[in-house]
Formats: sequence, structure tokens, C-alpha cells
Amino acid sequence: MRITGLTATPIAVPFTTPEIWAYGERRGLVSVLVEVTTDEGITGLGEAPAYPSAEIIQAVLETVRPLVVGEDPTLIERLMKRVHIVGTWHHVKATSPAIAAVEMACWDIVGKLCGQPLTTLFGGRVRDAAEYCFYATGRTPDDVAAAAKPGIEAGYGTYYVKVGADDLDADIARVAALRDAVGPDARIRVDANEAWSVAAAIEAIEALSGCRLEFVEQPVSGRDLAEMARLRARSRVPILANEASWTRYDQLDVIRHGAADALSVDNQMDGGLLNMKRSAGIAEAAALPVVKHSLGELGVATAAAAHVIASTGNFLYPSQCYLPLLTDDVVVGGVPAMTGGRLEPPTGPGLGVTLDADRVSRYADLYQREGGSFSFTTPNRTTPELPKR
Repeated sequence: MRITGLTATPIAVPFTTPEIWAYGERRGLVSVLVEVTTDEGITGLGEAPAYPSAEIIQAVLETVRPLVVGEDPTLIERLMKRVHIVGTWHHVKATSPAIAAVEMACWDIVGKLCGQPLTTLFGGRVRDAAEYCFYATGRTPDDVAAAAKPGIEAGYGTYYVKVGADDLDADIARVAALRDAVGPDARIRVDANEAWSVAAAIEAIEALSGCRLEFVEQPVSGRDLAEMARLRARSRVPILANEASWTRYDQLDVIRHGAADALSVDNQMDGGLLNMKRSAGIAEAAALPVVKHSLGELGVATAAAAHVIASTGNFLYPSQCYLPLLTDDVVVGGVPAMTGGRLEPPTGPGLGVTLDADRVSRYADLYQREGGSFSFTTPNRTTPELPKR
């Protein structure tokens, strides 16, 4: 079997409500769908979040094309080594989502070729479903409480909210409103996206700890692991590394520094599903749990990751997922259904999902018309500094 072609289709899908974080907001997701065709008529699906942009994803795919066309898609290790070494992509992290989408499509081909779901190819199920936290995004306390309502009604057990406002009191009020909304038994995870200095993080974590947090995700810069370790030693809430742990090499450094209590892992940021499986193994050897990070994924990439999560024991806490924020999806049936924050990996061969041609056409057209307005914007917003107290 040989790869005969690679096509890329950028699409834009709106959110039900804008996503708000420390540095701005966006109104929906932009992803690039990747289809890898073969001379035996099997097509593999992949998806790359537009990180840092759809244009860069497409440019990387054009450069990767001559490295993969004519190659055997079942020789995934060899193919990825060819892309990284011959293609000289090994040292450029911004290319990872595009390369990961090609790798994902190759796994889809292998699964279809042997008639097995990816869950089986990655070792078989250790749990029936991948579990996710519910993203409660909002600008005010009332917004956050209202945003959590669908998650409460759906039976989610863990809620995720962004912090890192210029005013710490605003963060406290929003997290307290979320706690009141979800009740005393639900878990809450906050994510500052590197917005704080160590001193500010110590103050913020102390102030927020009364809300009984599960994790504080990346409270300080991920580039200074010594400072992260210093914060971890003083924090009364466990620290979850994210920006510090994009790749398995970064994760190894976090472990060496003792800088976190858990690690975010991401096939998109580390160039493939197999690398995410490796990341979980590295963390397990260090007695640390992992969660799946998301740059913002539609049904194709979410299904792919769910296969790995369900077949890997070290995903002990709910992972990130954007499905509840989406107004629609590009797979047949629309947004995949979850029960209580749990998504069962598809049982069909490969990824087990099929593109809906009408939906793909609709959202490809939306990208062409309005794609630029889906990027993060920061109207009247300064870069966060120390919380004002």
C-alpha cells in the first residue's frame, strides 16, 4: 500500500458561547481536516487545530506532502522519522499539529486495513470511556454559573474555568460562583495560562483554595521550571503542567525538576497519537497522572484521542474537551454524544468516524467567509500582570 495524496480543508465551527481566557476570547474553532488517500482505496482522516493558524498548518502540510506521498502508511514509525529527520521538522514545535494530523490519518488507515478500532491497536481498553471536564467559560460570575448549567444537567463531575484576570477579586468571584453552582461534591480545575508571577500565584492560590480546587493549571510561566518547582513546594493546591509540558521531552524536564503534580499531554503538540501514549508512559514511570490537553478539537481529533485515553491506564483525571461548546460538528450525526462527561470511543475500524460532506462544505465556506473572526481577540485588554489586591 502506498500514499497517493494528501488534501487539507480548513473549516470554522461556531461556539454556543465565546471562549474567554486570560488573554482574550474567540467565537469558535478553526481546524484543518486532513485526508490521506492510498492506492488501495482506503482514506485516512486526520484533524489539525489551527495552531498557530490554519495558514501555517496548510503550509506545513504542503512541505510534508513530498515526504509522505509514495510511502507506506502502515509504517508509521518510519514515516514520522522521515518527516522529522529528512524534512528537518524535528526542532520546530509549531509544526506539530499538522504532522500529528498526518500521523492520525495513517492510524485510521491501519485500523481500517485490519478492521479494528484504534483502541485495540493501542493496547485494548482499560476503561470503557474517556472522561472529560466541563468547560464553564464566562466573563462574570453570573456568566460562569450559567455556563456550568448544561454540565450540571448532563452529570459532569469536574468543571474547568479560566482565571488570570487583572483583578484577583474577579477570579475569586467567578470561581466562587462556579462552586455555588456545581455544589460541594463536584471538582473544579482552574487554568491561569501562565498569567501570574510566582508571588502573584501564591497569593491567588491561597485566596482560591477555599473553593477546594482539584488542580491549578499552569499558574506561572512554563519556561522556568525552577520557579514552577518553587511554587509547587508552597502551593496548597496540586499543580498541573500544561505550557511547560507540550512534548514528551518537556515533560521529562518537568519531572526532573519536580515542578508539577500532574502533566497535560497532547498528541497535537507532540506530533502524534503514539507520542501521547509515550508521554503517559513516561509520567507513569514517575508516578504522575496525565490529562489530555486540547487546543480545540472537533469530532475527528476528539475521537482519535479518546481511543488512546481509553487504552492507557495513566489518564486518571478528566481531560479537556471542546465538544460541549460546539454548535455543530463535521462528523456524521453532528456533535458526538457524551454521557456525564464520558465519551465511548467509536467501535468501528480506525477512528470510527465518518465526515458529513454537507457539514464539511458548510463550515469550509464559513471559514472562507469569516475565518479571520474566529481568532483570539483582545479588545480593550492589557496583558495580565500581578493581580490587583
